Amino acid sequence: MGKGDIWLPFLVVVCFFTSSLVRPAHAIWLNLPTTGTKCVSEEIQNNVVVLADYVVVSDDPSYNPTIAVKVTSPYGNTLHHRENTTHGQFAFTTQEAGNYLACFWVDWHQQGGGDVSVNLDWRTGIAAKDWESVARKEKIEGVELELRKLEGAVEAIHENLLYLKSREADMRMVSEKTNTRVAMFSIMSLAVCIAVSGLQLLYLKKFFQKKKLI
Repeated sequence: MGKGDIWLPFLVVVCFFTSSLVRPAHAIWLNLPTTGTKCVSEEIQNNVVVLADYVVVSDDPSYNPTIAVKVTSPYGNTLHHRENTTHGQFAFTTQEAGNYLACFWVDWHQQGGGDVSVNLDWRTGIAAKDWESVARKEKIEGVELELRKLEGAVEAIHENLLYLKSREADMRMVSEKTNTRVAMFSIMSLAVCIAVSGLQLLYLKKFFQKKKLI
């Protein structure tokens, strides 16, 4: 048995464990009220693939509710909109960084029939990639496929760290500007108070002189 064969099981375990840690997938259950809207939001950086499946689940076979779905970008652009549906899917690549919002509500003509449950499977980045197609196209499998997944996970982590670093720099800049403005406002307030106090002293001095008190 060679050195490569010794490290092979350990490498597979590491690839699987790391992939499970960085898999940004969310399976969410939403209970929609008869009137009103429930939304799910996630902060995503730009140039990230987003894939989501949603389906209405009803415990009563005689009640088949339909819902409306609307997905919007941080700037308010509509990325997906469907009404009178029981299931669907939306996929897009983010064009700007920020909070992406997915809102669900019961169709107006079915309101009053009770709460509706929706299962939402939200995947982003590496979790939204079709690895089966990649494996068939590039003819890879086994450890090589796991290594490719691990490579994608590392790239995703690196991009996320760069995004967090840029956000931290932006927040630090905003904080520094705010501190500078607060300091300037404090100095201006102190200067105004001193000026007003001086004017009051001059007024009182003239008043007392006029009344011949001093």
